[in-house]
Amino acid sequence: MKNHFLLFLYAMFATTLYAQKKAPTVKNNQLPIGVFDSGTGGLTVLEAILQLDAFNNQTGLPQPDGKPDFEGEYFQYLADQANMPYGNYAAEGKTELLKEHILKNISFLNGNTFAQCTTDNRFVTSTKQPVKMIVIACNTATAYALTEVQQYLQKKADKVPCIGVIDAGARAALAYQQQHKGTIGIFATAGTVASNGYPKTLNAMAQAYGLTNLSVVSQSGVGLAESIDRDWSYFADTVGAFRKKSVYKGPAVSNSVLTIDTLLLAAYNFSKKDNQLLCEWDNTGRCLDIQLNHPTNYVKYHLVSLLEKMLATGNSLPLNTLVLGCTHYPFMKDTITSVLKYLYNYEVKGTYRYRKVLAAQVMLIDPAVETAKQAYQTLRLQHLQTAKGNTPTGSSSFYISVPNTQIAEVQLQKDGWFTYAYKYGRTAGKPLQYVQYVPFSRSNIAPATYERIQIALPKVHRLIQSNR
Repeated sequence: MKNHFLLFLYAMFATTLYAQKKAPTVKNNQLPIGVFDSGTGGLTVLEAILQLDAFNNQTGLPQPDGKPDFEGEYFQYLADQANMPYGNYAAEGKTELLKEHILKNISFLNGNTFAQCTTDNRFVTSTKQPVKMIVIACNTATAYALTEVQQYLQKKADKVPCIGVIDAGARAALAYQQQHKGTIGIFATAGTVASNGYPKTLNAMAQAYGLTNLSVVSQSGVGLAESIDRDWSYFADTVGAFRKKSVYKGPAVSNSVLTIDTLLLAAYNFSKKDNQLLCEWDNTGRCLDIQLNHPTNYVKYHLVSLLEKMLATGNSLPLNTLVLGCTHYPFMKDTITSVLKYLYNYEVKGTYRYRKVLAAQVMLIDPAVETAKQAYQTLRLQHLQTAKGNTPTGSSSFYISVPNTQIAEVQLQKDGWFTYAYKYGRTAGKPLQYVQYVPFSRSNIAPATYERIQIALPKVHRLIQSNR
């Protein structure tokens, strides 16, 4: 498997060198900044970048000056929607395949071409600018491939700098713990949790913050990012009945790994409106099994699971810090806060069930702001900020990966995306172009996703609208 990965890297270097020769002759500091995630969650990081005013733009010192720190920059965003969720690759034993996807995405951002889909479902090539810096706005990609990506980029002539999000989230959590001692919760994808990236980073940084003996607990939010991005295996807003167990991959009463405990139904407090909870009924009208069918219910399931885990392991310090270790999760920040408040006040026979392990106030750590600060500092350190002036030299662009239907072996679901079995059944090292990179459009971004972006990420939404 390692040899496959080395051969893949060699091919990547050769491809990128060819792309470099054909790239437009633009000074590096006039190029866009690349931001990449497995889906639309990384747009929360881009929003933080667009809103950031933490530095003096003239001196670079950490002092707000009333001007956006990135006011002269423009961006390329890539959502690897076809290959998401990244969090499941580790569980399926496909981390080498995941690294391939990530490096292909990095190569795309550094390249000068993208695809356009024609009306007869063909793909034609168009040109774009390469990027001058990359922000990996994905915790799982950071955990599994940041080092490899940085090594890959440093072997290129232009040595494009690249940063991730995990260090930023750890710093923010530790800064809060300096004044408020408690348990740090890591709420992330299964892949990020399996990597142990956050606990390792927190413990490595703790001494610098004067902290010892950290209390850290992790919860993998299987299905949450997927449901936010409308992944068919976890959320189908067009169905109103219990789904086949071969199709649905989320928590259920019958799921031996992601088990919905019927004794905890009052604690879960699942929303049942608009088919957000699906039941398998018998002929007497009794619900035999339950499936989740909305991001809100995934939040409820996983937060209860986290607190139940803490009760079972006897955590002595209550949870008072929760790192949103997936860039999709800030979309649900208000829901997470509301659910934690409900659980803090949840009683069973006159006793508060979770107050031993849950603080009245929980600080939600969104790594996006700290990542934005690191991006600005990196930009200045590498002398990559645009020439003087506050007008970007180009227009921001937004790309998404879609299944490459020109490959005969591709297997698609009813919604047009890869089936779960095909997505995670592929093998690392095959010289296949599984996806095409195309611009955002109404055909590949769900209306509900656009609405969420418009409400939660106004600056990003304006850039998307101006790019259409």
